[in-house]
Amino acid sequence: MGEKSLQKRNYIVEKAKEVFQEKGYLGVTMKDIIEACEISRGGLYLYFDSVETVFKEVLRMESEETDDVFGPDILETASSAEILGLFLQEQKKELLKKKGNLSRAVFEYSFKNKVPPKENTYRKKFDMAVRVIEKLIVQGIEEGDFCCEDPRGTARNMMYVIEGLRISSQTIGITEETVNREIRYLVRGILAE
Repeated sequence: MGEKSLQKRNYIVEKAKEVFQEKGYLGVTMKDIIEACEISRGGLYLYFDSVETVFKEVLRMESEETDDVFGPDILETASSAEILGLFLQEQKKELLKKKGNLSRAVFEYSFKNKVPPKENTYRKKFDMAVRVIEKLIVQGIEEGDFCCEDPRGTARNMMYVIEGLRISSQTIGITEETVNREIRYLVRGILAE
């Protein structure tokens, strides 16, 4: 794919992401994406053949962006406790975002398509986060900042709490106070005395 085609494809994905953030997954049609991109039907179909293929590309690009949150310089200079704190602050920002959030679209897509766990992008992201948190807890124990008998179980529990908050933010709404309280509770459970 040439540079100009790649730019056009990325433009379509960025505009489609905005549509998915606004309407979820189930409410989006190819026409919505065409209108957001201000391109012809043929122009869109040159790159994508369905709403699902566009959405999968949005998720793929979103996953790449998420992977870049912690650059190598942070990992080399910060303690495990500081990195975990940064991770939890990023989660908090995402949970409290009213716009620019793909959670609803991801939930709708997952429920509609009954995506198997091995292919579920959301599940992969969850599992990766558990591994990262577990590694941070283990390093934090070695550094003397954390005390934890079951780092993997604790990491998994942290992610289940965060995912519960994510669902709550989309269904019943949550406040910053609620998110702060839950994060404090999670961290308090592993801090070394």
